[in-house]
Amino acid sequence: MAEVASSAPLPERLIAHLDMDAFYASVELLRYPELKGQAVVVGGRRIHAPRLREDGTREYSKLRDYTGRGVITTSTYAARDLGVFSGMGLMKAALRAPDAILLPTDFDAYRHYSRLFKAAVAEVAPVIEDRGIDEIYIDLSDVPGIREPVGHDPLGGVRAVAREIKNSVLRATRLTCSIGITPNKLLSKMASEMDKPDGITLLMAHEIESRIWPLDVRKINGIGPKAGAKLAALGIETIGQIAAADPQWLIAQFGKSYGHWLHEASHGRDSRPVVTHSEPVSISRETTFERDLHAVHDRAQLSEIFTRLCQQLATDLERKGYEGRTIGLKLRFEGFHTVTRDLTLDAPVADAVSIRRAAGACLKRVPLDKRIRLLGVRVGNLSRPGEALSASSQAVKRKQQQPASGPAPESLALF
Repeated sequence: MAEVASSAPLPERLIAHLDMDAFYASVELLRYPELKGQAVVVGGRRIHAPRLREDGTREYSKLRDYTGRGVITTSTYAARDLGVFSGMGLMKAALRAPDAILLPTDFDAYRHYSRLFKAAVAEVAPVIEDRGIDEIYIDLSDVPGIREPVGHDPLGGVRAVAREIKNSVLRATRLTCSIGITPNKLLSKMASEMDKPDGITLLMAHEIESRIWPLDVRKINGIGPKAGAKLAALGIETIGQIAAADPQWLIAQFGKSYGHWLHEASHGRDSRPVVTHSEPVSISRETTFERDLHAVHDRAQLSEIFTRLCQQLATDLERKGYEGRTIGLKLRFEGFHTVTRDLTLDAPVADAVSIRRAAGACLKRVPLDKRIRLLGVRVGNLSRPGEALSASSQAVKRKQQQPASGPAPESLALF
């Protein structure tokens, strides 16, 4: 485990970003330890689990043998060294690393280890903002011992707490993580990437010029491909060049809000608090097909997938304790043309029948004259069951949730 040295007076706020190292792949390596150090890719569709041979060894799928539209969910660092990264199409990745091992995803296992590592962190530092299955922000400002120097190192207490968190995660999961600790969330997100895997990076405000400004603009979380390309076209490649630009010029180029944010972010300024709890805006399920499907010729298959997505969504809502009034539909056609439709109901629903009925009504408003590549269903305008429901709206809800009888509505008959 490496640590990046830093010395500075402690700021009022000390925020950590903890990122599990190649999380999905690392969980798989716990199951298949013989693959440690090898190029391993997790993802794709209909991937068979490794088969056990008669001699006790396992037979693994190789990337070269994959056919279809699947994408990489994650890859080990050995695979990344070969140019294979998450989000890349598996067929493209096979050209770069044909002999890489290909494993199926197991999200139940990933969620299990996610709960374990977050519980381990909470025992040391309980003020946590959940940012997904494999990363969190932690407010360390008031953690006992963090402001106590060790010898002549004013940041000795910070390092000790970081090591304690990492050791707790390792004991609970047998997995490593990387931690960035800075005065704010924006810098901590960047810092956690600086010494992966298994690193601790401390970075204080006075180090921004030397350690942040030389970095590529895309290292700032919030500068995506389009903004990065526009900055490059304007001759700006490093964060320091953004910081040196006239704020008014940035606003003229990128608009008032984003231009101002670029200026602030390039100087490492970020006042966002660590939010310990937030309600989701929506919950969705979607799937990309192995081949483009025709609304008529493949109607039975589409109908089955449509129903399954609604059932999965209903299960998600039940597990998370939500219902929603707005039902949305997402279709991506051949040529990557995407269409969305939504419908807001009089009262919230959470069951598969009601979700499918409403999504079917949305489907009726979409011309199905092209083959379909992706289908998705979403529930938004979320609330907890019983929240702000009057007696009349409860009655409406009961009526909506009655099972449909007789022939399927025309909208559902499309699929």
